[in-house]
Amino acid sequence: MFSKVLPFLQNLGKALMLPIAVLPIAGLMLRLGQEDLLNIPFMAKSGGVLFDNLPLLFAIGVAVGFSVDAAGAAALAGVVAYFTLTTALTAISSGADMGVLAGILSGIIGGLMYNRFHKLTLPPWLAFFSGKRFVPIISALTALALAGAMSLIWPPIQHAINLVGNWMVNAEALGATVYGILNRLLLSVGLHQILNTLCWFKFGTFTDAAGKVFEGDLHRFFAGDPSAGMFMTGFFPVMMFGLPAVALAFYLTTDKKRRPEVAGLLFSLVLTAFLTGITEPLEYTFMFLAPLLYVVHALLTGAALAISQLVGYKAGFTFSAGLIDLLLSWGKSTKPYTILWMGPLFFGLYFFIFYFAIKWFKLKTPGREPLDRDDAADEAAAEPPVPGGDRYEQLAVGYIRALGGLDNLRTIDNCITRLRLQLNDAGKINEAALKKLGAAGVIRMGGNALQVIVGSQVESVANAMKQFSRAGRLPVAEAAASPAAAEPAAPAETARPAAGSAAEIVLLSPVEGRAVALDEVPDPTFADRLAGDGIAIEPSGNVFAAPVSGTIISLPASGHAFVIRHASGVEVLVHIGIETVGLKGAGFRIMAASGMEVAAGTPILQVNWPAVRGKIKATVSPVLIATADKVTGLAPAVAPGQIVKPGMPLVRAKLKK
Repeated sequence: MFSKVLPFLQNLGKALMLPIAVLPIAGLMLRLGQEDLLNIPFMAKSGGVLFDNLPLLFAIGVAVGFSVDAAGAAALAGVVAYFTLTTALTAISSGADMGVLAGILSGIIGGLMYNRFHKLTLPPWLAFFSGKRFVPIISALTALALAGAMSLIWPPIQHAINLVGNWMVNAEALGATVYGILNRLLLSVGLHQILNTLCWFKFGTFTDAAGKVFEGDLHRFFAGDPSAGMFMTGFFPVMMFGLPAVALAFYLTTDKKRRPEVAGLLFSLVLTAFLTGITEPLEYTFMFLAPLLYVVHALLTGAALAISQLVGYKAGFTFSAGLIDLLLSWGKSTKPYTILWMGPLFFGLYFFIFYFAIKWFKLKTPGREPLDRDDAADEAAAEPPVPGGDRYEQLAVGYIRALGGLDNLRTIDNCITRLRLQLNDAGKINEAALKKLGAAGVIRMGGNALQVIVGSQVESVANAMKQFSRAGRLPVAEAAASPAAAEPAAPAETARPAAGSAAEIVLLSPVEGRAVALDEVPDPTFADRLAGDGIAIEPSGNVFAAPVSGTIISLPASGHAFVIRHASGVEVLVHIGIETVGLKGAGFRIMAASGMEVAAGTPILQVNWPAVRGKIKATVSPVLIATADKVTGLAPAVAPGQIVKPGMPLVRAKLKK
């Protein structure tokens, strides 16, 4: 049970980051537009409207975050679910208001319904509503049912939330302490954003002079509530001063020979923490190496929030507690100069405790962990990829190698600083190689779930990893250099058997997918082999590569098919989907040109399947030898239903003399 609940909650925590990422620009416009700064009313109102519509933003962002491919259809479904849920709930139970939680639930509905139904096929008379068009429909119906249930169960839930929220707000220093400690401890499993969402957007209310009601610490602070800030203020001395002091303690307790190496790691982490308040990469450098120190860090965070509350210091942020947000909220803060003594105080506390604890207990903090220079596998897995591709693509190749190769990656996702992965076999990962690539930590979530702390560049790395995963292959040079990647190498298209036998031509799979017999293709031109003989693929990848080396002799602007002539004169046809020519190129990105000489495995075109599905008869794609008179003994090299990867042999035939 827990093994299923925890990944769901982690996914929710990740999904919450997308709408939260809107807050910095909302806060910037709201704050800069006010009278005491730039005095631009329309700017302030533009920022304010984003805060006013936070539930709707959460419905959109959470739906996108939950969907398997960050789909726009999921976002639309989240919006439909939100309006259905809130309107129906209000009509059934007058005065019921779930606030931002309605947006979160609606987003979950939209994302889950998309994942479940976006490939649904309905009978011909309902075919228009198949696939993604069905997702908003089922989302609305689900939200309607949820509204009925919530009309009964929401009042006691709301009462419980109010009790907890009121206790934390009224408990003042104690409530702030509990929140601060839990916030840091939950960070270790990625669940802190769920707690943050309640504290920042739900707990506590404020009514302004115009009678408008604001919920949550963050929203209340920027609306002018002088009591708001208890769940934000104490993070400033910790993130801007305390954690940089930790980095200094690490540096000074490191062997002098290793200090340049450690300094290079820590400097960027400190700068990021001080300016933006993004501290996860720095915290993960010691969270698991020295867990006792991390508990101390959680306790000090609780103390910082408590002291801020006791001395009446109130500040706020739109994203996190760094210098940028400190300056942005300065004019709205209460006793803002408090940071000038609290910051040095916590710098000293953190440095003293961490420095002497590391020395006294001989803790294996960064730079003090034992070196393992003899592990050649780690070095090979973490070595920089061969030149080619941008920095993030090269890092992605390295991470894929260290994670056991593309075949070991079931799902790839990310939040603000970490990769969130589902693997086929968690035992295949190489933690030492991951750390040599720059990962601050590796968290095993149980089963084959894994998190890798990459840092602020994680989204670019994750996108590159997803691109390679969709293509079903690494760049040729990297794949060849990486035994960990375990990608099938592209064999020569013509093999020379023993003397006296004919040469053989081999068609390689142009895309990842499932093999399908030509007889099953829903088009008589291919099923009856009128266009040639071979096999078909039901693609799961979206990049089609050359199945043989040769010259591209046909690649129409529509991108629906291409033909390559092999040196032997054999012509090979790859037809992408059935009845795709009518799309006139919509959804296709051509990556080569007619007349080009290409090697087997060269990308030819890319298909945006979400944009294409529903507009064509089928996605199954025949791969054929179109000049059957030039070969003999043609036979598939894979069985129907078999999963194929790019570069795997699909069809073999002997060349006629």
